[in-house]
Amino acid sequence: MKLIIAIIKPFKLDEVRVALSGIGVQGLTVTEVKGFGRQKGHTELYRGAEYAVDFLPKLRVEAAIPDNLVEQAIETIEQAARTGKIGDGKIFIAPLEQVIRIRTGEAGEAAL
Repeated sequence: MKLIIAIIKPFKLDEVRVALSGIGVQGLTVTEVKGFGRQKGHTELYRGAEYAVDFLPKLRVEAAIPDNLVEQAIETIEQAARTGKIGDGKIFIAPLEQVIRIRTGEAGEAAL
């Protein structure tokens, strides 16, 4: 099992959710986050004054994925979240040692 963490643009969430559901991913955790990468923020005008926005709003989407779906999930997220512009985000993949469903006590892939 793997834990996939994707940092995406907020308006891409529905597309990513629908695409992952389509390949059989049953659950997601979504967190509103702020950050920057190569994009380095940007400047905006507010009432005639210019100010810098250093941290941009993003969404952190996390999903525990069985090994047989990992590559397909990565490709799905890439396609659904891509705009072709700077700031599309990143995908991180980490090994997941164990998953336990609290309600039933199921463990491993059965808990997903």
